[in-house]
Amino acid sequence: MPRNHSPALPPSLPSAARAGIIADGAFKVLTAAVFAVGAAPLGDLLGVETWLMATCAVALLAGGACELGWLCRRSVSAYRPLMIAYDGGWALATLAGLLVAWRGGTAGGEVWIGYQAVAPLVFAALLVAAPSARAAEDTVGDLPKVTAGRR
Repeated sequence: MPRNHSPALPPSLPSAARAGIIADGAFKVLTAAVFAVGAAPLGDLLGVETWLMATCAVALLAGGACELGWLCRRSVSAYRPLMIAYDGGWALATLAGLLVAWRGGTAGGEVWIGYQAVAPLVFAALLVAAPSARAAEDTVGDLPKVTAGRR
């Protein structure tokens, strides 16, 4: 007998994980808005061109919107490693940018903003290419789930 699941969210997506994914996507969208509205003054503060700030805003908006939009179609197991890799890369880019600035270089802002202009698009592409929530639900590890009456 088929299980009755809400079509809005996959059953394998716990509410705490769902809240984290929503918060992560919403933060990207909010950051995109801040970067778009304040592109010129933030660019001056960080030492980057306005066009790079605007490009970063578009990339963050696309990445955040994709993250929120695919929530119903991807399992938490698809999101988790991507979020860990993205946030780990963000931390490394932040440290690298700070190190460059601390040592007197002028490219620290470009390193940090450059990462945020590229990484959300990679995140979105990998999320779209990830297995669907239904496919992830129907497998355990690499083996198909065995259920009575289903093939």
